[in-house]
Amino acid sequence: MGSGTGYQCTTVNNISGSSAAWSTTWQWTGADSSVKSYANSQVDLTKQFVSDIATIPTTASWSYDNTNINADVSYDLFTAADINHVTYSGDYELMIWLARYGNIQPIGSQIDTPTVGGQTWELWYGGSEQQTYSFVASSPINSFSGDIKQFFDYLAQNHAFPASSQYLINLQFGTEPFTGNQSTLTVSDWTASVS
Repeated sequence: MGSGTGYQCTTVNNISGSSAAWSTTWQWTGADSSVKSYANSQVDLTKQFVSDIATIPTTASWSYDNTNINADVSYDLFTAADINHVTYSGDYELMIWLARYGNIQPIGSQIDTPTVGGQTWELWYGGSEQQTYSFVASSPINSFSGDIKQFFDYLAQNHAFPASSQYLINLQFGTEPFTGNQSTLTVSDWTASVS
């Protein structure tokens, strides 16, 4: 995460079964092109090869009270060939940006404009030791319902993602603030599972 000046406070509002509701309030300045944090909810999953996963269903309902910011709202998943790899990074990273506010962009450059799950996305790719694929929505999707496995399938079929040798080691959903005045992301309901 990048340097900067500011504050952030995250609150869990409700956890019921596989559903989570939470919010995070932040204000950050400085280092405009750097992510300051990633408040998130995540799944307690059993690590398995991506190719052995049948489905990764998820829903997300969320809102920001201030959109005059530099921030994204995104899923963040890591995979690795080593099942014991640390879970805060991986050989590969899959991001799904449900929203992009302000003058920010994912790692790398845009390489494709695929349709996945009935939505058209910008697909960005970059990185060296960790290769990052980011699917970016053209406008905010405040109520999302989909199967993340479809994104992995697209990468395996079209961009040589090695699904049969990469373990899924982490699945998260949250927001990456870059800069902005006080803003609150409210996640009213989030669910995800892997099977």
